[in-house]
Amino acid sequence: MRYPIIIHPDDQLRRKPKPVSMITDELVQLLEDMYETMVAHDGVGIAAPQIGKNLQVAIVEVDEEDRFELINPEIIESSGESVDVEGCLSIPHTYGTVKRADEITVRYFDREGEEMEVQAFGYLARAIQHEIDHLNGVLFIDKMIDKIPESELEQYMEEHEND
Repeated sequence: MRYPIIIHPDDQLRRKPKPVSMITDELVQLLEDMYETMVAHDGVGIAAPQIGKNLQVAIVEVDEEDRFELINPEIIESSGESVDVEGCLSIPHTYGTVKRADEITVRYFDREGEEMEVQAFGYLARAIQHEIDHLNGVLFIDKMIDKIPESELEQYMEEHEND
């Protein structure tokens, strides 16, 4: 089932959702529905608050090989910094630069209830940090350094592809 995306400035995006206490069939179905919703909106990540669910759950998939279903995720290590462009399904037509860690280690639970850790670099690390921010009521616009008009986005990306 596809959910509608909650759009800023809806207050649901600012609440810190509840941790998941138990893996249930409903939670597994929610993961499936979130993934379907993310793909339908051409996203690389989605957090439960973006579909009105008050749970610490996010999905990130920056390539077809790796999908991360993050339940109660927590960044336990980070290093390096870089600035890059971000956008958000909940803030359509808005883009801007954000400083984030280049490398992170995240501890989370998977859909089987197993505790996992992943070390992420570059774009994957950025996407995971973006979604974990959603789980803390933080939006990328709160950290935005420079806003990039949508009409200039393609040119900006071309000019900075080697940064």
